[in-house]
Amino acid sequence: MNSQWRPESPYNKLPPPPEATRLETRAVLKAAANAREALGRLDVASSAIPNPTVLINSIPLIEAQASSEIENVVTTTDDLFRHAENDANADPATKEALRYRTALRTGFALAQQRGLGITVATQVCGLVKGHDMDFRTLPGTRIGNPITGEIAYSPPEGKELISEKLTEWERFIHAKNGMDPVVRMAAAHYQFEAIHPFTDGNGRTGRILNILMLTDSGLLKQPLLYLSRYFIQTRADYYRLLLEVTANNAWEEWLVYVLEGVAQTSFETASKIADIRRLQEEFAHQARAISRSSADSEFLSLLFEQPYCRISNVVDRCGVTRPTATTWLNSLVKGALLTEFKAGREKLFINHKLLFVLGSK
Repeated sequence: MNSQWRPESPYNKLPPPPEATRLETRAVLKAAANAREALGRLDVASSAIPNPTVLINSIPLIEAQASSEIENVVTTTDDLFRHAENDANADPATKEALRYRTALRTGFALAQQRGLGITVATQVCGLVKGHDMDFRTLPGTRIGNPITGEIAYSPPEGKELISEKLTEWERFIHAKNGMDPVVRMAAAHYQFEAIHPFTDGNGRTGRILNILMLTDSGLLKQPLLYLSRYFIQTRADYYRLLLEVTANNAWEEWLVYVLEGVAQTSFETASKIADIRRLQEEFAHQARAISRSSADSEFLSLLFEQPYCRISNVVDRCGVTRPTATTWLNSLVKGALLTEFKAGREKLFINHKLLFVLGSK
């Protein structure tokens, strides 16, 4: 039992994560090896797809949907893709999930340019919330048990102390101590959530940082790990094991739980990528049988990069006239490869088979 912690009192003495010798038990290292193997397969699968833009556009949106759902921000895959280019007419939940996608993409670019750390975390949180964020300054933040409503945890208080704790977190994620990078990511996730540095958006920011740590360490080339659904499916364990680290220093159980999630999610995401690749091949074969115009590779690529396609998208991408673009799209509607949907004055052409694959569990 951690004698320095009380649920109702700010955990101002939150220590930095332990050294590798304390964290990397036999069970943890076994789980880490499985996680790295699965990440390797995911990286190979994502590299093998002919048009990686398909994945870069789609997988982060699915991750956005799942990560937002953890925070009770519920939207659908259909709504996300419909409004992915322009969210002016989207409902608030869809807009919030789309901000997560933007935060993930921007965070990935910023981490490559500046290195992963406090500045990137703060900017990511700002993008998640849609306005600039700073560390908490007011006292009284309490995290309740979602079932009983009782206070489960009180994070550190005071802007200066929070800054100090985040500096420890940043030092930990860049330490050159030989710790396995997937173990480091799992430990750093607990640490960030325990610091709880912002008034809101900490969970989504922390889940984005997980992916960025894996890309930063070279385990993934693109931020394509679809980890949030695992946390949704095991939500009770997620919160219980986070608290067990605080209350009882139960690091091993927490680390194994996260690493098993990385392995499971990596295999599932690689399988989804394989399904997308098979669908692309089948779609192209069927489209070319329907219409010679569908031999246009840019046209076929576009229909997978943007499952909700507009006539103007085809005009801009393929350099054809509007009547030609309309003819191409209508031919695939007649062939049952696309579905036409009218949104106000605009027509949308939906790659419904791709949406099914993306939305499947």
